[in-house]
Amino acid sequence: MTSLIDLDIAGRAPLRIEFAFIAPERSAAPLVVFLHEGLGSVAMWRDFPAQLCDALGVRGLVYSRPGYGRSTPRRHDERWPVDYLERHARDVLPPLLAAQGVDTAIDPPWFFGHSDGGSIALIFAASFPDRVRGIAVAAPHIFVEAVTLAGIAATRESYLKTPLRERLGRFHDDVDSAFHGWNDAWLDPAFRAWNIEALLPAIRCPVLAIQGEEDEYATMAQIDGIAAGAPQTQLLKLAQCGHSPHRDQADAVIAAVAAWMQRHGARVTLPASAEAPNRT
Repeated sequence: MTSLIDLDIAGRAPLRIEFAFIAPERSAAPLVVFLHEGLGSVAMWRDFPAQLCDALGVRGLVYSRPGYGRSTPRRHDERWPVDYLERHARDVLPPLLAAQGVDTAIDPPWFFGHSDGGSIALIFAASFPDRVRGIAVAAPHIFVEAVTLAGIAATRESYLKTPLRERLGRFHDDVDSAFHGWNDAWLDPAFRAWNIEALLPAIRCPVLAIQGEEDEYATMAQIDGIAAGAPQTQLLKLAQCGHSPHRDQADAVIAAVAAWMQRHGARVTLPASAEAPNRT
């Protein structure tokens, strides 16, 4: 069951945000904030956040960004700007966390971000380096690759010509808001120059970067680039895994996150299968 919270941000119309807390009774445990992909929402995560939180004995906060799930939809005449990920990380995420009672100055949370959500986690960690304990990013983007644009263009054709729109509609009150906000932004010719590599050296927290070797939207250059810009990054490269490591290989991802968080001082439960990532 999800809830809604109203958020007032200077210079913007009020936003209604869908969210859910996982195991809030674990009040002394670390908090993991989940940041969804470009077509994601609270529901789109399915049971992964609860799986991870239960396996590690931590708390979780999962929410739908504006335009997604049950949150305030995007106006159909609105096109998201090239820097929409930066705007969310810097302008929306901090007041959202504050409204949820998350004091990032006293008790910085951990983040798990997938795809666009991974990019948002990186931007947040670079912009507010003292307000995040660590970030795990799965299939994040730090620059635009041709394979990414080809995949997104193919997804647009599927949305227009196959039952994809109907399937995604189960996860969003306004599915066109979610799809076209993301798709139109990435396929805007101006977006080809989008790049956050210059931000990476500002990240001071631990980073775990995860990517599947069969990722249909990106190459290993993405997480290799994160390690180059933020040398404290640990890499996890998964064979027989596509763009959604938390779905394709949930057990391996959960075990790696547990070992990584414990290594960096978090009090977590280690699953029996936990192994350290393959880069230090």
